[in-house]
Amino acid sequence: MFDWLKTLLLPVENPTVTNSLVAIMLAIATGIFFGRLKLGKITFGVSAVMFTGLLLGHFGYRIQPGILDFIRDFGLILFVYGIGLQVGPSFFSSFKNDGLKFNILAVSTVLFGGVVTLILFKFTGLKIENLVGIMSGSVTNTPGLGAAKNTIEEIKNSFPNKTFDDPTIGYAITYPLGVFGIIGTIIFSKILLKIDPEEEMKKFRKAKLNSELPLVHKKMRVTNPAFFGKTLHQILKEFGGGIVISRLKHSGSIAVKSPTLDHELRDRDVLMIVGIEKDLDEFITQIGRPSTDLFIESDSDLHKKNIFVTKSSVLHKNLSELDLFNTYDLKVTRVFRAGKEILPRPSLELFYGDKLRVIGSQEAIDEVEKIIGNSEKKLLEPDFLSLFAGLLLGVILGSIPIVIPSLPVPIKLGFAAGPLIVALLISRYGGISFIHSYINNGAIYFMKDFGICLFFAAVGIHAGDGFYENFVKYNGWNWLLFGSAITFIPLIAMVIVGRFIMKINYLQLAGIMSGSYTDPAALSFSTNYLDSDIPIQSYAQVYPLVTIFRIFVASLLILIFS
Repeated sequence: MFDWLKTLLLPVENPTVTNSLVAIMLAIATGIFFGRLKLGKITFGVSAVMFTGLLLGHFGYRIQPGILDFIRDFGLILFVYGIGLQVGPSFFSSFKNDGLKFNILAVSTVLFGGVVTLILFKFTGLKIENLVGIMSGSVTNTPGLGAAKNTIEEIKNSFPNKTFDDPTIGYAITYPLGVFGIIGTIIFSKILLKIDPEEEMKKFRKAKLNSELPLVHKKMRVTNPAFFGKTLHQILKEFGGGIVISRLKHSGSIAVKSPTLDHELRDRDVLMIVGIEKDLDEFITQIGRPSTDLFIESDSDLHKKNIFVTKSSVLHKNLSELDLFNTYDLKVTRVFRAGKEILPRPSLELFYGDKLRVIGSQEAIDEVEKIIGNSEKKLLEPDFLSLFAGLLLGVILGSIPIVIPSLPVPIKLGFAAGPLIVALLISRYGGISFIHSYINNGAIYFMKDFGICLFFAAVGIHAGDGFYENFVKYNGWNWLLFGSAITFIPLIAMVIVGRFIMKINYLQLAGIMSGSYTDPAALSFSTNYLDSDIPIQSYAQVYPLVTIFRIFVASLLILIFS
């Protein structure tokens, strides 16, 4: 009676499309369930899908080859594109601060891991595709594995008679080692270096005191006669333009207005100014003194509101082109983009999803809303045209053959690096024509996690077919030993160089360790173990460049030594 249900849910040797879909859904559902269970402070999250896929593959579940390739590649594309959109805005700006130092350390660790892999290749007799799989698993780098498999397929197309081992086997054997190895290194380095997280937090805050400061507003009264009669344009030019004067009130009056740049200051004028606190304090000291005037904050004549940029007609226009003040008597006091506050300089270019804080009359605000858009509902709706056009550009970029002399086939960025680079560039420049960088956080997390779940399910089920036999055949214990060298040697070197030579704060160093090994499980553990969100910041700063280098190292090792 229930034969149809058995056929649907139980493993079969020659799966139909439905059987393939059931296997993928089983792997993802059971993986998510077990990924939420806690082992001490550790949760595996979506990476547990890889292990449930292995088990299902071991017990006979299969996926049709065409469906397997599609699910694996499409999942990888969604994952890396989501990562690029998520970390892109902070990735480029981070190079102005500690980002350059962090990325040098992280990329050096990646290259060192490649050197260790090459040494093992010279002395162990293992095929390079197996060692690249071991390397990718030992550093928990999924895009590197995807790049290796894509490169092998390219070589097979050019040399049909050439045979390769599947790097997924080495990846599956050493992946747990990579996860626990990074977590273990974080624990033991904290103990050996006698790290006090609270003390590290104090040092971090002290180091960041004069960088990445938030915008604030202050009230002041003009009392210095040297500035009486001078225009705001003249005064702001003297101070370098890092300050916005949002409101002005004359002494003895209760009328508040948003002043033009040609407005001349009078004795005892009260100003509302916006900028970095240090700059504001210096401005106040030279021009007057702090004020406690309450009328300057009155909203009777002036109103403030946040307006979202959602109309295509204003995208990539700068504030001086829109000229909102002279046209509508409306002043922009702050711009919020990707969680950061930006001072609204005239040259600032507007991106889709930017939030403008404006001040002016209610009539002016209503008029400007019609121009800017301010459709929060539109921001909540996914723009599939923009999303899939961006994904298409990523696939095109990843498919461009790059001819390098002496290599057997042209190298390609592949489905891992191509979409990642496109997403980073779109995030940096706000978009290309109708393709924009804005996707709400919930959609990005869904796309990223959904993509990696698809990839893990496909790779796990495929690797699970004959996993135990392969572990015995290839002497998996030796592979774990080789993986340990790839995991621990570069990681220990990173801790020594980062802590003692580069003097990096340990909270940041924990994030760099997790980011260099692209390990979200280790990142989750470090934030709980150190009771700090600081590791997340440094993780995001190094992740994109590390991912690109992991992809290139894996691809080049296959191309050169296979």
